[in-house]
Amino acid sequence: QVQLVESGGGLVQAGGSLRLSCAASGRTFSRYAMGWFRQAPGKEREFVAAISRSGGNTYYADSVKGRFTISRDNAKNMVYVQMNSLKPEDTAVYYCAAAGFFTILRYEYNYWGQGTQVTVSS
Repeated sequence: QVQLVESGGGLVQAGGSLRLSCAASGRTFSRYAMGWFRQAPGKEREFVAAISRSGGNTYYADSVKGRFTISRDNAKNMVYVQMNSLKPEDTAVYYCAAAGFFTILRYEYNYWGQGTQVTVSS
């Protein structure tokens, strides 16, 4: 089992950048693939990015590819997403999540953080 806590959300102008962080508990963090998801009001929670256990493989939703970068530091039990060239449509609550294997599917993630709000103004 792993506990996850996101931070780093806030208000940013379109074209700006934010880096979100996710702190994980426990010494088994490196056994989990990690992902970032987001949920805007009235919409389903959608996949943003995923990273494998060692960080050697990543995958991005088409909507963020080229703008967002997921990374992890297993020694610090941390996962990050660097978000550049932000657009108003990126506004959402962002969640980090842990899965037993590298996947983009929401239902295959077993553990979730509480979320952090990202608001991008026009």
